[in-house]
Amino acid sequence: MGQFKTIPVPRVKNITKKEFIENYYKPRRPVLIEGLTENWSARKKWTLDYIQQRAGDQVVPLYNNKPAKGKQSVYAPVKEMELSRYIEILKTEPTDLRIFFYNILDHMPELLKDFEYPDIGLKFFKRLPALFFGGGNSKVFMHYDIDLPDSMHFHFHGDKSVTLFSPEQTKYLYRVPFSIHNLDKIDMDKPDFDKYPALRYARGIRAEMKHGDALFMPGGYWHYIKYLNGGFSMTLRALPRKPGKFATMLYNVFIMRHFDNNMRRFFGQKWLDYKETLAVKKTNKKLVKLQGINA
Repeated sequence: MGQFKTIPVPRVKNITKKEFIENYYKPRRPVLIEGLTENWSARKKWTLDYIQQRAGDQVVPLYNNKPAKGKQSVYAPVKEMELSRYIEILKTEPTDLRIFFYNILDHMPELLKDFEYPDIGLKFFKRLPALFFGGGNSKVFMHYDIDLPDSMHFHFHGDKSVTLFSPEQTKYLYRVPFSIHNLDKIDMDKPDFDKYPALRYARGIRAEMKHGDALFMPGGYWHYIKYLNGGFSMTLRALPRKPGKFATMLYNVFIMRHFDNNMRRFFGQKWLDYKETLAVKKTNKKLVKLQGINA
């Protein structure tokens, strides 16, 4: 067992639009911005109590740390629960239960008045401001977003860690074919370099997020997320503008995803086992080539 080699994400305060575009957006570099939410009412108001007071009797789907197996859909929740009751759990005990992609516009539009879209150079897609909730035992499997957005990720109430890997690191990460994640058997906290030798060469970027922090994640970046205690985050997304990335996004969303879902529906665990075997074979083969080039 080992640990990934990582460097801390750059941290800045009150960055200008020009500085952001030149230093981070154009070169595709993540950055954590501490002052971006300074003038939002959400900075003071957004706590678990605040969300709980507005939850009403909403019932929400919940997910846990266990990967879907066989013919189970990755989008199928492990249970459903009233949002107010779930938040009470987050406030009182560690849990691996989490909420994935809670659309503010559809479910709690009154929150829209608490924040504003930052004028920082990103053309945000304003139909999908989304919240994500998790407890002290919650982890989000290593993946990249299927629609390849440039994302600004804001954290509230509590602490979380985010480990990022650039698209150039994909060759070391055992990406599963026809998917946007790597092998779910890999323990991202204690990777087994003997079993998965390519992981030894992966280089990541580590971000420790606190209340009010904003993390810029360029499109295509892998991210592994751990909630260190109960809290929630909001993501604002800007869809890819370059023709090549836009075409890849369309392929991911409208072709690859449906193909994978159908194969899973028909073949179940056999399809998953085949993809995992292929992921290991292809990654280790690339590793041998890279080692030969660098020898």
